[in-house]
Amino acid sequence: MSAAPARTRFLDLLDRYDAILLDAYGVLVNLDGALPGAANWIDELNRRGKEYWLVSNTAARLPESAAARYQGFGLAIQAGRILSSGMLLSPCFASHGLVGKRIRLLGPADSVRYAELAGGVVVGAGQDFDALVVADQAGFDFVAVVDEVLSALFRKFDAGQRVPLILPNPDLVYPTGQGCGITSGAVALMIEAALQRRYPERTDLRFVGLGKPHPDLFEEAMRRVGSRNVLMVGDQLETDILGANRVGIDSALVPGGITGDRFESADARPTYVLALPGEG
Repeated sequence: MSAAPARTRFLDLLDRYDAILLDAYGVLVNLDGALPGAANWIDELNRRGKEYWLVSNTAARLPESAAARYQGFGLAIQAGRILSSGMLLSPCFASHGLVGKRIRLLGPADSVRYAELAGGVVVGAGQDFDALVVADQAGFDFVAVVDEVLSALFRKFDAGQRVPLILPNPDLVYPTGQGCGITSGAVALMIEAALQRRYPERTDLRFVGLGKPHPDLFEEAMRRVGSRNVLMVGDQLETDILGANRVGIDSALVPGGITGDRFESADARPTYVLALPGEG
């Protein structure tokens, strides 16, 4: 593997791009609060009037809820600056014919609201459903609900029914501040493994991923900016950096956290490796 790019200061890159796309967890915040230097980054973007967007793999918080939380951490980020993978449920439901259909959803209250805003009718445990959305790893009784949903999927697939499986957040892990935790992507992977065990001949029982590294969040951000001269700043090679590479934009890796000391993977070499937020 080739040598890592030289470390670059975040503020030294701003004038090269029409807009900056920022991941949230591992770049600006963790569960405990803002990361060192993150407030300085946001304050400088706001001071310059620079276009920027938080491009986040989450369907757990609506933009208004997320902005209030970030502001509580001392980050002056407005709701209108947030593009989340939960917002992609609307075009997804429309393209899969799920508007007005019954949705079994795993996630907290804001996740339910995302599905309702997309036109779905969210149903509870024991009720029949037309599609499954794994929106988050929290907000439900994990073991009981996963058991119930998996049993329902077995009955449906045994009966020959088609059930779309939708995953707004493909991340497997995220930084918590004390280490790392699993996300909805890991929950979906577990369900896929169970389905594969029961139906080994089938190759179609996979979740449709919506967030990074898939292109939709990047493309929406660039549509709003009106330019493709943007920089993606992220901490995960397999989502932030790979997704940027796939849509043909530059990327900057924040080292540490989930990525650790890796600076590239087979398909995900960043354009820059950043000095840690507290260093610049």
